[in-house]
Amino acid sequence: MTQTHRYMRDSYKQIKDDWQVAQTLHQECEEIRRYAFQSVNLTAETDLALSHTYRDCIFIGCQLPMGLKKKSKDCLFLPDMGETFRYRNHLYSPEELYEGYSPAVKNSYETCFDGRVYRHFLKKGKYSSDVKETLARSLHDHSISDCLHDFLSNFNEHRLIGIMGGHSLSRKDLAYKQVAYLSKLLTEKGFLMITGGGPGAMEATHLGAWMAGRNDLELQDALHILSTAPKFTDEGWLETAWRVHDRFPQKDYQSLGVPTWLYGHEPSTPLATHIAKYFNNSIREDGILTIATGGIIYTPGSAGTLQEIFQEAVQNHYLTFGYASPMIFLGTDFWTREVPIWPLMMDLTERGVYKNLILCLTDKKEDVERVLTEQVLAHQQPK
Repeated sequence: MTQTHRYMRDSYKQIKDDWQVAQTLHQECEEIRRYAFQSVNLTAETDLALSHTYRDCIFIGCQLPMGLKKKSKDCLFLPDMGETFRYRNHLYSPEELYEGYSPAVKNSYETCFDGRVYRHFLKKGKYSSDVKETLARSLHDHSISDCLHDFLSNFNEHRLIGIMGGHSLSRKDLAYKQVAYLSKLLTEKGFLMITGGGPGAMEATHLGAWMAGRNDLELQDALHILSTAPKFTDEGWLETAWRVHDRFPQKDYQSLGVPTWLYGHEPSTPLATHIAKYFNNSIREDGILTIATGGIIYTPGSAGTLQEIFQEAVQNHYLTFGYASPMIFLGTDFWTREVPIWPLMMDLTERGVYKNLILCLTDKKEDVERVLTEQVLAHQQPK
C-alpha cells in the first residue's frame, strides 16, 4: 500500500454541511467511526443521531443532541470558544466577512462582523497571553487552513497564481490598472488569482478577477467608481469597492484573498470571491507563497514584496514542491532601476548561487500569460 493510500485510509472523514450530516446519519451501520464533524448541527435529526454510537470521532463547534456524548467512546469534543469568531467549515465570502455593513450607513463597518472581530482582536491584544483567546484564535486559523485546502483541491496546482505588490498603490495609478487588466486576462484563461486580500495591488488583482467575463468598458466603469477614493485611507474606499461589487455581480469566476486581522487597519477587499482571513500573520504570509504553486507575479512594492521575492527564490532553488514555478517581475523600469532586484537575481542565477529559477521581466500582460501557460503545458507532458 502506498503512503498516499495509507494516509487516506487513516484520515478522518470530514463532515462540513447539513447534506453530509444527513448522509452520514442515514447510513445503516450502527457505529460511526473516525468522522470529523465541523461546525454542523446534529440536532435537526436528534432521534437519528442518537440511534448511532460514535467512536474516535471529532466534534468541533457543533450543535449536539442531549445524550450524544454518552453514546460516544474515544471522541474529542471542542465547543465554540464563545468569542466573536468561530470554527469555520468554509471560507469567508465577502458578504459573510462584512455581514452588517452597508455602504449607505455611515460607520457601519464598526458594527459589521469584520469590524467587531478586529475590535475584539485589539482589545485582547494582537499577541494575547490569555490562553482561552489564543486557543480560540488557533482553532479559527486551523479551520481556515482546512477550508483553504478543500477549496484549492478543486484547482490544477499549476494554475494557482499569486500577485505580490504594494498595499499603498493608488487606484488612479497606471500600475493599478495594469494589474487589473492582467488579472482579468489570466482569470478568463483559467488561472486562480491569489493575493493577501488587502488594498493596492492586491485589490487591483481581485478587481480584474471580479470583472472577468465582462468587456473592457465595464472594467473602465468600475475603475472610475473606485477612483473617487484612491487610497485605502480615504473615506469611501470600502464604500466604492462595495458599489463595484453590487453593480457587477460575479458568479462565474473566482479569486482568493488571504488577509489578516494583524493588519486589520487595511480593509480586506470585498472583490475577492473567497477570503481566508487569519489571525496569525506568519501562517498567512508563508501560506500565500506555498499555495501559489503556478507562479508568482511581482508588481512594484517595498519591503514586504522584497521579502517575498527571496522567500519564493528559496522554495524554487530547493524544489520544495518537486518543481520550480515562474517568478515574473512586472515593471521593467522599477525592477531594473528603482529597486534593482532583477540584475541581482540574474547575477545570482548565472553564478549558481540560485538554481532552478524561472525568471521573467516584462511590461506586457501577453508575456505573463505565455510564461504561465508554458508551465501548465510543460507539466501536462508525459514523463
